[in-house]
Amino acid sequence: MAAAMLLSSMTMAQQVTFHKDIEPILQRSCQYCHRPGGAAPMQLITYEEVAPFAGLIEYKTGLRDRMGAMPPWYAEKDIGIQHYKSDNSLSDEEIFAISAWARTGAERGDPADAPEPLVFDDSIKWSLGEPDLIFRTEDYTMPATEPDWWGDLPQVPVGLTEDRYVKSVEIVETNDVPRDGTGRETVGGLWIFHHVIWRTEVLDENGEVVQGTRAGWPVHEVGRNPDIFDPEGGRLLRAGSVFSTDSAHMHSTGLETTGFLEIGFRFHPVGYEPKYEPARFSLGNGVDISVTGNKNAQELHAYTVLDDFTKIITFEPHLHALGERMCLEAIWGYTIETLSCVGYDHNWVRGYPFEVDYEPLLPPGTVLHITGFLDNTSANFNVPDPRNWQGSGNRSMTNMFIDLGIRVKMTEEQFFEEMEGRVQRRNIGPNDHVIGCPLCGAGLVDHSVTSVGN
Repeated sequence: MAAAMLLSSMTMAQQVTFHKDIEPILQRSCQYCHRPGGAAPMQLITYEEVAPFAGLIEYKTGLRDRMGAMPPWYAEKDIGIQHYKSDNSLSDEEIFAISAWARTGAERGDPADAPEPLVFDDSIKWSLGEPDLIFRTEDYTMPATEPDWWGDLPQVPVGLTEDRYVKSVEIVETNDVPRDGTGRETVGGLWIFHHVIWRTEVLDENGEVVQGTRAGWPVHEVGRNPDIFDPEGGRLLRAGSVFSTDSAHMHSTGLETTGFLEIGFRFHPVGYEPKYEPARFSLGNGVDISVTGNKNAQELHAYTVLDDFTKIITFEPHLHALGERMCLEAIWGYTIETLSCVGYDHNWVRGYPFEVDYEPLLPPGTVLHITGFLDNTSANFNVPDPRNWQGSGNRSMTNMFIDLGIRVKMTEEQFFEEMEGRVQRRNIGPNDHVIGCPLCGAGLVDHSVTSVGN
């Protein structure tokens, strides 16, 4: 068997060429950033541009789900739920093909095998498509090497003239950092906005917030991907709203950098009304953060107990420079189940939105548990001096430990309705194990089951 697999691998390696095998992978998962005007430091469009970096591409893709991996998607493929929206990660076969190509001469192959080239335009920076409404913050200039700064940013009108429900929000940082890799010598990397906790609100003629108009939005984080709300859980953006924040965290890139955020909303149709409301609970720990110097595999833990029927839309680890990995567990009765584990890279903070019919559906009484893994050694290139002890704080070189994911609260009737629909759509039987849905395999749905243990 081993000899047959080796022979198959050698045969495949001899056949791998750029145009037939590698170019389609780059188009799907790499060229969005590695293009003219993109965020990445080199272009990966033509054979001449890609071939000199064959070894580096092999190394970066081979990291798979750890800090520094490319593309920057770190969900682990051997544990937890494996169905996510906007997943641009590579399969085992694609990673092997890249490795084989790099190790066998990086052959060009027949240009006739090449896919049609992608057409890039300014709108491609919006990964979900051109938003229905875009506004931007004011410019902010961060000095080259000053300590982290956090505080207020100026309020900015959103520009909306009628109330609308939002189905997704995407935030893009634009700045003047060179994309050739020069000058960046701090943990900030490509970006000066580490995170921004923001809201929208309507102000009266005296500058006071009109009661009932304030709305909170997902935290913007460094290198962030879009936030997609549940299709039946959109959030309301009020006409006349302004962008407000009292918690912006900026860090330097090693060069004096001026940048701003563009915020794009995509709306539900006029007349849409949400079925679910946001679940408002926190899952994190800022009290017990104590990270020893020169030590790897250090752990942080946090727990919360669900008071309501809950659907988890997104898992979103938030750590700082020492962060390496985070796992989300659900505990009900005597069962402990891992929902998701993802690697972490301080320069590419990701949210992981579960696909429809794969979002965890959890009853009241479920315990949610997150475990964070931290690397405070010289192997972590985000740590300038691993000798230092680290505790809780706002700076990039102190720590936070939070799951900032999106969740919705459900009534008992909505919970069982959703679960029954999922059982039918996925053809779930009583002997099927369904990660994140502890009652889905219980056979006929019993509406008297309202908590763990019944």
